[in-house]
Amino acid sequence: MFTALDRVCPQHAILASNTSCLSILDMAMVTKRPAQVIGMHFFNPVPIMRLVEIVRTILSSDEAIDAAKSFSQSLGKVVITAKDMPGFIVNRLLIPYLLGAIRAFEAGVATKEDIDQGMALGCNHPMGPLTLADFIGLDTTYFIACAMYDEFRDPLYAPPPLLKKMVTAGQLGRKSGKGFYDYK
Repeated sequence: MFTALDRVCPQHAILASNTSCLSILDMAMVTKRPAQVIGMHFFNPVPIMRLVEIVRTILSSDEAIDAAKSFSQSLGKVVITAKDMPGFIVNRLLIPYLLGAIRAFEAGVATKEDIDQGMALGCNHPMGPLTLADFIGLDTTYFIACAMYDEFRDPLYAPPPLLKKMVTAGQLGRKSGKGFYDYK
């Protein structure tokens, strides 16, 4: 896609990806403008979530980063800047949290409801980790965890067997109507 965009977009255009995990540098290197390729990771639901992670590769220009920051701020977003590494900032912290909750459920530590209520009420989170995983999509959570594990080889990022089984079974959360909870 970035090769095609590179051909049809004006030379001054900045190309950005909303990925939450893929390598921005890999995208940049299939273009003739790697300094103008950046990440702009918006959070879901975009109209409500105020954050944008701007992702800088080792080749990103200051001008491209500054333009992305200005554009994001013009949308009323708060901007944070991350290096181009799997998970960036938020998912690097979020994915181990979600995987830990799945492991706790899988081990029978507590019910899914108690795990979710414990984190929502005990830590003042807007929703529990299993509800959040369903909202994000269990396939997306699994994909990000795999990419992070492949990069870092840290067991913290290794997807639990239950997550893989649920994805294989098509239980993807809200998008499929069933995940940790039933949405039908």
